[in-house]
Amino acid sequence: MSAGAVLGWLVLAALAPGAAHLRAGRRRTGLVLVSCYAVLLLGLLAFVLTNDLGTLAGSATQDSWLLAIMIGGVVLGLAWFALIVHSFVVLRPGRLAQPLQILTGTLAGLLAVVVVVPFGYAVQFAGTSREALDEIFQQPAESEESAAPEPAPEDPWAGRDRVNILLLGGDADDNRTGVRTDSMNLASIDVQTGNTVLFSLPRNLEDVRFRPDTPMARRFPDGFNLPKDANGGSSDLLNSVWEYADAHPEIFGGKQHQGPKVLMDTIGYTLGLDVDWYALVNMWGFARLIDAIGGVTINVEQDVVFGKYNEGLVKAGKRRLKGADAMWYARSRTYSDDFTRMRRQRCVLGAILDQADPATVLSRFHQVALATKELIRTDIPRTWLEHLVPLALKVKNAEVTSVQFVPPLISTGYPDWVKIRNIAAKAIRDSSHAKAPVAASATPSTGQPATPSSSPKPKKTAKAIGDDPTKGITEGCSAKG
Repeated sequence: MSAGAVLGWLVLAALAPGAAHLRAGRRRTGLVLVSCYAVLLLGLLAFVLTNDLGTLAGSATQDSWLLAIMIGGVVLGLAWFALIVHSFVVLRPGRLAQPLQILTGTLAGLLAVVVVVPFGYAVQFAGTSREALDEIFQQPAESEESAAPEPAPEDPWAGRDRVNILLLGGDADDNRTGVRTDSMNLASIDVQTGNTVLFSLPRNLEDVRFRPDTPMARRFPDGFNLPKDANGGSSDLLNSVWEYADAHPEIFGGKQHQGPKVLMDTIGYTLGLDVDWYALVNMWGFARLIDAIGGVTINVEQDVVFGKYNEGLVKAGKRRLKGADAMWYARSRTYSDDFTRMRRQRCVLGAILDQADPATVLSRFHQVALATKELIRTDIPRTWLEHLVPLALKVKNAEVTSVQFVPPLISTGYPDWVKIRNIAAKAIRDSSHAKAPVAASATPSTGQPATPSSSPKPKKTAKAIGDDPTKGITEGCSAKG
């Protein structure tokens, strides 16, 4: 057998174990290897065909699956390495001339290493995933324990129509104590279709009301109201609720770290919804996540100035922004206001939702996992991930709309609480009745939820659309001109 034939059969053996043994006349061993390989492939195919992508992705968050992937990757990697070595031996390269023996032996060794690489990547993927999940989804402290029950395997949602998750952006700073939540969005997700409404609440919402008969309501029966700061500033806005609750455990009978629970309950009461969990995002950690997925493309509608001395600039136009620039675009209030900033934050969220596809995340998985560990604090139990991951994949291809409670829709100084709840209730109804779109899109074509009607409706005028507070998440994010 020539050197080319030896290498050719060796490559074939790497793809179809047993081929080299059959060629070398070791029929029994070759047939056993081929049969085992066929069974393995058929079993894998059956498993993939009987489980959808969401179920597989959800299962991959469980410790048992990650451990199985790590152990399986090591075992199969070693087995394939041994297979290449043994296949090379049975092909009897010793009958070749010595220079060819050295050449084929070297190439066989390289092939043996190459076939191990995919298994090594799988082990690294599982190990990194496990480490990141353990750090992010830690067992909550007693004072932060989630009220959500353990999911039932036969019906994890237990007849629920929607899941409500509070998404918070923390404005962390070395010179600031406590947690200030300067970005507050509640995502209400239909568990059947994935249709989502994103409610955005302004940081400077005043006279915040608390759910009756709670410790905060007893402390502030007429709404959240504190004396002005020494410099005339206000510390009784919505973005200070978490910080205030954490700083006054005496209100809660001495219980520490009540901030997350109080803010969840307060925003839920404001919108007329029950909040299931929260996720607090470090805003600058978010920049690292954007860098990890390779940046995001944003239609910057006008120049955005930032920096202590206005030295920074995100120029208008269609831009591929790295993490730092994307965060400045989302957070800058220079020559702007909180409400414009809220719209820009919505544009960044919409861009990430649209552009962070599974292929991108997987190709940059290690960077994404490392960035995510520094990014999120949450009370979502690890046991719920198996069901939330498939739901997140539904959201990716479903209809995502948003409602921003900003002027002129509401007055932040004198909020109409009944109006806020009515608007939220209508947005939820529209989202629940909307059909899941056939094409993968996060932006409704008219900025409205799709109706169940089979006949197309005429497009709304610009005025009519403007009168409806429910928008597509990326509506208004296009660059002018």
